Amino acid sequence: MRAVILSETGGPDVLRLAEIDDPTPGPGEVVIAVEAAALNYADLMQRNGTYTKGVALPTVLGIECSGVIIEIGTDVTGWMIGDRVCTLVPGGGYAERAAVSASQLLPLPRGVDLVTAAALPEASATVWSNIIDTCALAPGEVLLVHGGTGGIGSFAVQAGKALGAEVLATAGSEDKLRRCQELGASRAISYRTEDFAREVLAHTAGHGADVILDNMGASYLPKNIEALAKDGRIAIIGLQGGREVSLSLAALFAKRASLFTTSLRDRPAAAKDRIVTGVRRDLWPHLESGRIKPVVDRVFPLAEAAAAHRYMETGRHVGKIILRAGG
Repeated sequence: MRAVILSETGGPDVLRLAEIDDPTPGPGEVVIAVEAAALNYADLMQRNGTYTKGVALPTVLGIECSGVIIEIGTDVTGWMIGDRVCTLVPGGGYAERAAVSASQLLPLPRGVDLVTAAALPEASATVWSNIIDTCALAPGEVLLVHGGTGGIGSFAVQAGKALGAEVLATAGSEDKLRRCQELGASRAISYRTEDFAREVLAHTAGHGADVILDNMGASYLPKNIEALAKDGRIAIIGLQGGREVSLSLAALFAKRASLFTTSLRDRPAAAKDRIVTGVRRDLWPHLESGRIKPVVDRVFPLAEAAAAHRYMETGRHVGKIILRAGG
């Protein structure tokens, strides 16, 4: 089969298309003919050598994909050859075939095609594990989503609204601010020209955000605490704004705040299985009703993985960038 191989770290041009052996399913696994895989910032970090989770090279990138089941291993129940699915993978999504854990498969929601479905697993699992499971967002609460037009952010804005919260979002251009509102944000805040903490407090009459989903890390933390409501919860899911920050515990105490740092890829398999179960129960109905719609910015052929990475690094995209392996 063809796959995108990372043999050395560096810029996008280190990615190369190669022929490798087809995977075989182990116990509890299936093999899918991959239709599409979505890009994530973790892929860019792994490619440039800043992802520190110890993945050995050479490797095949890609932590989510969609496709059709073509082989089933032992100890698998509930799935059949020919089922159309999307799934988290620990790596290997940028390929024509992938062996994946059957317990992390998700059926295609009604009305979502195979290519678009590749945009769902990572975003939905991240949103469920942080907003629903960890932060326990309740109807009527205020959710602030940073990067509201990103792959995760665009899903989070829609999910927050579908769950009955008021959603605020940050973005960096007039077009992206407009897109945040189209996705369901009642207030879109420019992180370039506005003080988001001041704007959140003004919009909520001083209440603040009950839950904040943050992909920036260090650079946003002081303002996140300022924008937080009493008993508020902050989930940090990325470090695009830096890793080191001087933190005032007094400010956290003043808000009775909870601060969580989470990741998804390195969680134990049992934890991922539980997350996927929660996604299917709590978020899949909103996808099937159309209240949440996956947002895809652009689709590249598998052979143009380097071009897809270069485009993602521009930051111009809204929603997910997809590599199409099938078709």
